[in-house]
Amino acid sequence: MPEIFGEPLDSFVPDDLTLSQFFLDSYHPRRPVRTDSPWLIEDETGRRIGFEELPGNFKIRARTFGFANGLALRYGIKEEDVVLIFSPNHVDYPPAIWATHRLGGIVSGANPTYTTEELLHQIQAVNATLIIAHSSSLHTALDAARAARVPSDRVITFGKSTQPTVESIIQLGLSKEPAFVERRLKKGEGKTKIAFLNFSSGTTGKPKAVAIAHYAPIVNVIQIAQYTKVNENYAPWEEQRFRPGDITAGDIYGLVFSIYAVPFFGMSLVVITKFNFTDFLQSIERHHITHLTLVPPQIVLLCKHPAVNKYDLSAIRFLISGAAPLSAELVNQLMKVIPNAQIGQGYGLTESSTSLTMFSVAQKIGVPGGAGKFLPGVVARLVKPDGSLAGFNEPGELRVKTPSLALGYWNDEKATKETFVDGWLCTGDEVIIREDKEVFIVDRLKEIMKVRGFQVAPAELEGCILDHRDVADTCVVPIPDEYSGEVPLAFVVLRAFAANRVGKDSREADKVKASIMKHVADNKVAYKHLAGGVEFIDVIPKNPSGKLLRRVLRDRARSLRSREVKAKL
Repeated sequence: MPEIFGEPLDSFVPDDLTLSQFFLDSYHPRRPVRTDSPWLIEDETGRRIGFEELPGNFKIRARTFGFANGLALRYGIKEEDVVLIFSPNHVDYPPAIWATHRLGGIVSGANPTYTTEELLHQIQAVNATLIIAHSSSLHTALDAARAARVPSDRVITFGKSTQPTVESIIQLGLSKEPAFVERRLKKGEGKTKIAFLNFSSGTTGKPKAVAIAHYAPIVNVIQIAQYTKVNENYAPWEEQRFRPGDITAGDIYGLVFSIYAVPFFGMSLVVITKFNFTDFLQSIERHHITHLTLVPPQIVLLCKHPAVNKYDLSAIRFLISGAAPLSAELVNQLMKVIPNAQIGQGYGLTESSTSLTMFSVAQKIGVPGGAGKFLPGVVARLVKPDGSLAGFNEPGELRVKTPSLALGYWNDEKATKETFVDGWLCTGDEVIIREDKEVFIVDRLKEIMKVRGFQVAPAELEGCILDHRDVADTCVVPIPDEYSGEVPLAFVVLRAFAANRVGKDSREADKVKASIMKHVADNKVAYKHLAGGVEFIDVIPKNPSGKLLRRVLRDRARSLRSREVKAKL
């Protein structure tokens, strides 16, 4: 099979604007004329937050300026400084990003459920000069900042706390004359100036900072807009996928889709701080949410949770899933729950900033198991293990070129050279492409698992497990799970004294397994816990060079689980 091309990207993409300049200050023909729809809706209060010409005190553009000016005045944030945001969803999260970009700084978002150790790793990896934390995670932020030798007064919060708050910084900035001059980029500089350091595990190893230029999310939004015919009268109004005034909620494409594409399309984003399923159902009903971007575990709940029947979900007319394939059976169940909705899947990576495929606007229901077709401007090839190109309906590793490609991994030349090869992104995903160009994700060749949509690096868990006093060697593999998609299972070789203890007392085996699982739980965020359990093994299989033969143990784990299921039946 030759290279597969998405349709040509026929829209102009500026390469001399920062993200804040493009989304807050400029016009683009793909963007609908601005309406009075709010950009953000705060779920808990119903507060509507719009652009500057809307009435009320909460105006995105003004708050962005105020925060940028306040950061310049109080903290001296400048070009290339890294601001780390450690928070769940919050209405001031987008202004915090845009304010940092107004000053020429770089944003690095951290998972709000990280432990102190995990947050410390990110702070040090990106050399953060300022930390913005949610008040609910302030204790962890301060502990990590202290360990990283970041002064405590450079930890500020969304919401009330004893620390300086984002609100106080905004009000300071709004009360003073401008203390900064926003720089206009040179022609082409948008393709190289870093906007984000977002973390991904790549194809192997511990999480690494992916360097994403300003141009990448801009072009990805335009790719999606062209593919889904935004601002085109291609169908009756009620059948058009993305329309001004639509209301969305969800999580899968977080940064690019929720923060950038949604307002670009003239839609509103409901900002839900913490996901609780029954509260989420209430939010759908209360705000008449029309669009959902979800991960499979949330869709399982939507199909099976008894509370679903208590709420009016009739406003939903679009749902897209990412992170893991949806089965045909689950799609059929979903169609019964939201019969009026377009339902399908998409696929993307942090390293491609973000979306690569999406189901077509010509389809009400996407191809079961399919991830859609490539967006405009994407070029793909499938490579077999021997280096030759796979044909249609043949599996191979997906490699892509796209104008939204990341620059590489921050301060990690080795990992960058392994993943970004001659302009191609090696995704580490085994894929089949049909003659009609529908993409099917078959398997994950890279050593990364997806748990509830989050990336989990086996090597990170293995390092933690090896710190346990009873463990001599270990290998972590994913096993299928209906709710989480995958969960980690650890194969463990015990040290001689522990193996001797277990051999003498069968009850001791359960105690050691529980101790290892607790050790991981005490040191890692919840979705990294060993929900698949611990299995003892005499030796971890490795190739002659010492590389773990992870696939051998993954097959063994699935075989073990299959026998357990049959035994229960």
